[in-house]
Amino acid sequence: MSHPPRATLATAPSFSRVTRPSTVDLIQAELRNAVYAGVLAVGSPIREVEVAAQLGVSRGPLREAAQRLVQEGLLIATPGRGMRVATISPERLPALYEARKSVETTAARLLVRSGTDVAITGVRHAHDELVAANRTGDARRVGGADLNLHWALVAAAGNPWLTRWMTTLIVEVRMATFTVSDEYVVRKDTAEAHAVIVERLEARDEKGLVRAITTMLDGAVARLLGQDQKPVETLEEPADVPEITLGPIDAPDEP
Repeated sequence: MSHPPRATLATAPSFSRVTRPSTVDLIQAELRNAVYAGVLAVGSPIREVEVAAQLGVSRGPLREAAQRLVQEGLLIATPGRGMRVATISPERLPALYEARKSVETTAARLLVRSGTDVAITGVRHAHDELVAANRTGDARRVGGADLNLHWALVAAAGNPWLTRWMTTLIVEVRMATFTVSDEYVVRKDTAEAHAVIVERLEARDEKGLVRAITTMLDGAVARLLGQDQKPVETLEEPADVPEITLGPIDAPDEP
């Protein structure tokens, strides 16, 4: 008896799918992930010698990878002072979330209209991961699963431009969270609150799905800016993380 194809769970933030990734590709993904996780803290300098040693690469490809992240807006280069991780000030939050809404609602419409059942099942699996994370009470794990669900929805739409933009946007959302508060805060009912997104998607209810995404993102901005008119229970932990060094990467084209 034949079985339907199984959906694989997409994961954020790295989405660089290349047949033979170069050293620069791998370094770029590692640096992006480090910014996302807070290992490279917002506003902190990129110490080339130290980072290159930790990754086990030379400074040339490290600089090239870092320049790519400058182009993404995740790092800032200052002549004579090197590079540092960018910050996202409270004043920029509304614009950041407007960009998120544009990407996510566009992807939602595409997914409702032409997405396969397998693609939609992948989003359901991402929500299952969010439910599991929510049970732990770990704010960072819940926050990561939350962003992964939104990323998985965009990726499921199958538009590589939208996916690439979303990959950068969710890193910037994490950076904004680390910038505006001394604590990493998520809703205690995050999994329950996101259930409506998956339900509307599975029902192929385009208007309902777009409305659910829009309402959720508007609420997130209000909470981050302290303007939430309906406070909700939250999970919190310090925004800083223990010092963690970057691990070595497998650099296929390093001499």
